[in-house]
Amino acid sequence: MSMIRRRVRKVFDNSIDSFIPEVWANESLVLMEENKVVAGLVHRDFEDKIANFGDTVNTRMPANFTAKRKGVNDNVTVQNASATNVAVVLDQQIHVSFLIRDGEQSKSFADLSRIYLRPAVMALTKKVDQILLGQAIQYRDNFGGSLGGITGSNAKDYILQTREAMNTNNVPMEGRNLIISPSTETSILSGDQFTNADKLGDMGTAIREASLGRRLGFDIYMCQNTSQISTGNTTASGAINASGGYLKGRTAALVVDGISGTWSSGAWVKIAGDDTPHRIASHTETSSNTTGITLADGLRRNVADDAVITYYTPGAVNLSGGYAAGYDKEIAVDGFTVAPKVGQSVSFGTASPVYTIIGSPTTTSIELDRPLEASIADDAVVGIAPAGNYNFAFHRNALALVVRPFALPMAGTGARAAVMSMNDMSIRVTFTYDGNKQGHLVTLDMLAGVKVLDTDAGAIMLA
Repeated sequence: MSMIRRRVRKVFDNSIDSFIPEVWANESLVLMEENKVVAGLVHRDFEDKIANFGDTVNTRMPANFTAKRKGVNDNVTVQNASATNVAVVLDQQIHVSFLIRDGEQSKSFADLSRIYLRPAVMALTKKVDQILLGQAIQYRDNFGGSLGGITGSNAKDYILQTREAMNTNNVPMEGRNLIISPSTETSILSGDQFTNADKLGDMGTAIREASLGRRLGFDIYMCQNTSQISTGNTTASGAINASGGYLKGRTAALVVDGISGTWSSGAWVKIAGDDTPHRIASHTETSSNTTGITLADGLRRNVADDAVITYYTPGAVNLSGGYAAGYDKEIAVDGFTVAPKVGQSVSFGTASPVYTIIGSPTTTSIELDRPLEASIADDAVVGIAPAGNYNFAFHRNALALVVRPFALPMAGTGARAAVMSMNDMSIRVTFTYDGNKQGHLVTLDMLAGVKVLDTDAGAIMLA
């Protein structure tokens, strides 16, 4: 237990005034520190300088150096030691608000913390982790494993494939992390190569604690917010129609058959044997049936003739006039008979960036991991990525979380507020009184920006 928490509880457990914003903000930071997963592993940038939503701040990518040879009489080769500047927009105002009615104000801070503050901070922490893990799909060019294919016997191979992808990109060995989903963890732990005490030399700790720790060059963490997409979306199927199949790396059109109707460009597919997510860049039709598809990224593995293609039926944007770049609220959609899932990757048309769905998606509304990077038109195809586990392997310098303190409310507004910072995180707590509802409105919020720094420094382990 931290010194902050001990001090808070000693002084304020039985305080008459339980609504002291400094105490709530301190306790919020302690709870977040105890429960965050991904936020503690990525590159962090914090300055104790008040900022506003939409401000652009600058963070730095560490410099890269190259060792040189020097002759006996040569001068040393001086390299530029300056780090690369990266602009990050503070476009993530993450908040939780709740009402504590008059009848509950007599409770001690300890009671209010247990009933309200802890759940609120858990929700805030979950949202931060979801936003960070939502960036994993941007590293999809580097991967190991296969969607839906992990077992206890091949889990080691999946991790080694992911390790190889990072080795190929010269990612530093030190500081590699692997965030896995609950079902991936179950598959890994079911194999004795990760729990056999004789093989691991850990005196049985792995099997006793269901702990993975550091394995195969990764610090492995299970996080419940890792993208774990179950089956159940509306799908259709077809097959590869090419004697001899197609080889890895093919970017030209794939001839297909067995498809009734038209498959939309911008929708996503999975092809047996390749078993990775692909977006359809374009398609051809004969008699209103799709007979050819071109993948945006090209085949990642060889596929055989008659290999089954699973097509994930897309929806469409549902707003006259569409949405402008920078829009950060829910996106209205239609055309889905089954709601997309939390953690599922999503794109709009054939050329948009790929996002990740967070929040509570429905058949008519989805929330994204970040504001729109580009505008999207009404009726644009809303493609959803295939089911499976998208575990995230990364080095600390792959992704940045930039946090700045919020300004306090203006004096005279009747609001009581405090901003507290600790370990590169900052939370603002604000109390206002609602006369109609007869209670105090409590808002916890933080101001942040998330930025991919280096797509070569991360990978996805599909499972």
